[in-house]
Amino acid sequence: MKKIILLFLLCLIINNCALATEEVAMQNSMSDVEVYSDDNKFGLKNKNGEIITEADYQKIIRLGETSWIIQKKNKFGIMDCNGNFIIKPKFRHAERVLGKFAKLGNDNDYGIYDENGNIVVQPEYARIDLLFGGMFLTYKNYKYGIVDFEGKQLIDNKCDDIYMPKPNIMRIQYNGKWYEIEQVSADTLTLPQDIKNIKENENFKITEIITNPIPATGYSVVTATDYFIKLFSSISPAYEQTIDELMLSKGADTVSIFMKASWIPKFPVTYIKKYYINVRTPNNGPLADVKQNLKNQISE
Repeated sequence: MKKIILLFLLCLIINNCALATEEVAMQNSMSDVEVYSDDNKFGLKNKNGEIITEADYQKIIRLGETSWIIQKKNKFGIMDCNGNFIIKPKFRHAERVLGKFAKLGNDNDYGIYDENGNIVVQPEYARIDLLFGGMFLTYKNYKYGIVDFEGKQLIDNKCDDIYMPKPNIMRIQYNGKWYEIEQVSADTLTLPQDIKNIKENENFKITEIITNPIPATGYSVVTATDYFIKLFSSISPAYEQTIDELMLSKGADTVSIFMKASWIPKFPVTYIKKYYINVRTPNNGPLADVKQNLKNQISE
């Protein structure tokens, strides 16, 4: 009886090992598949021409070495080489970053994901942009912060503005004052993980800027009497953001967007929304300098 039980268990183990080996063998790599098109949509085939996924996608864009950014109808997600969803298509916007990251999001839930679907930057930001030195600039609740490629929060979202005029220089606006951090020992700035305790030394030079520099957004520095001009200066950023939302952010690769006119009826509403957001931004919108000057005069 014991021998029969042992033989039965041995058969089960061998069978499970065979199934596991078969599953491993069935996992496709990037070199095993190719994109094909049918009726202006895309799918995946293997080298033998066998269909892995039907041509149900508006876009299939390579992500790293193992995955694809896919667009199904109006939603984006991530798919592996076997056609399995790593992240289901549920986002309206997608952008490939450095070929290996995917920025996915709707309005206030942008995040950065790697090719395996792991979260690098939490999906909780209104904007995420790439910076020099292996860093992401994040924007949430009208405040800027910085996260590195490992997902480490280097600077909390408490800054009024952050930009880098050069790869080794970062300018930060905090509580109405500008500070400049320059890494003098390298061509590219790399912030330490203990940035809160950063001090001027042989590696870093820290300067408080008395006269406000021209912000990275392109707004000109003017006095309170010129606030009317600054209202109009928000037209250009609002226009660019509208184009980005309606057309250029609809995938990781730019397509022949002007051949499709479905975005035209949405333009006025989207433009007004973007303009309103730019004007009412409390920290670095077109009226930010005017508001800060008034605050300083009242406190004096």
